[in-house]
Amino acid sequence: MTTTYETLDAKPLTPHIGAEISGIDLSSPLSNAQARDVRQAWLDHMVLVFRDQTLTREDHKNFGRQFGRLHIHPLNHSRSGDEEILMVKTTANSPYTAGNGWHTDVTCEAIPPMGSMLYITEMPEAGCGGDTLFADMYLAYDLLSDPMKAFLETLTTVHDGALPYIGNYNVAAPEGQSYPKNEHPVVVTHPETGRKLLYVNSGFTTRIKGLAPAESRALLAMLFRHIAETPRLTCRVPWAENTLTFWDNRCTQHHAVWDYQPQSRYGERVSILGDERPVS
Repeated sequence: MTTTYETLDAKPLTPHIGAEISGIDLSSPLSNAQARDVRQAWLDHMVLVFRDQTLTREDHKNFGRQFGRLHIHPLNHSRSGDEEILMVKTTANSPYTAGNGWHTDVTCEAIPPMGSMLYITEMPEAGCGGDTLFADMYLAYDLLSDPMKAFLETLTTVHDGALPYIGNYNVAAPEGQSYPKNEHPVVVTHPETGRKLLYVNSGFTTRIKGLAPAESRALLAMLFRHIAETPRLTCRVPWAENTLTFWDNRCTQHHAVWDYQPQSRYGERVSILGDERPVS
């Protein structure tokens, strides 16, 4: 990246995705110049890592609000507490850990969150895991052959919240309701950068419209393998206590690696509402 920023320093994690940011205290409101630099760095690197941040819950939410209105997660209907905070907690007795598989957050909604901010305050002992992998969906699209790109650009998929929320987490929808289910193009265009990207994920995408079931399963399996088995797409974020990571949910996927059982990990996530549906 060649962008320079007036109010912060960005140290890339890879040449195409991820950067560690220094020079910013997130417990204080950002100046206009700082907010402009953070947003530009976010668009440039997609995943921003802020170390050594001491934040209250309100500090965390206020940082999120500088980029838009806050999202309420579909699972929070089953939990008490602040509806704008998604708790991410794994202990020795947890039957699963949230995000243990490649996904983009809440793509079952008509307008998925445009960004998420996870603040970790409890980690396993040093060297005992708990990292998160992030994958670049611009590059995932770019690496496909031209005939495959042309074919995928004609297709639409179904994204269903019941797949993870009932199938994986065993949390029923609110009484008399169902979890969101929506259709999105397989290839979408980022609304700010104008770049094309691959927009399917194994967490929510259930089928491709217009294809026979066997064709849909085979094509989705190929695309999911492409994302999961191409290390070139990824950066790895090693967490430490009091680290906040802010990712662009429109052009990335992430996988929380559960390699630290029986130790514990705790964080809280704020997500920012998008402005428009994903479009091709």
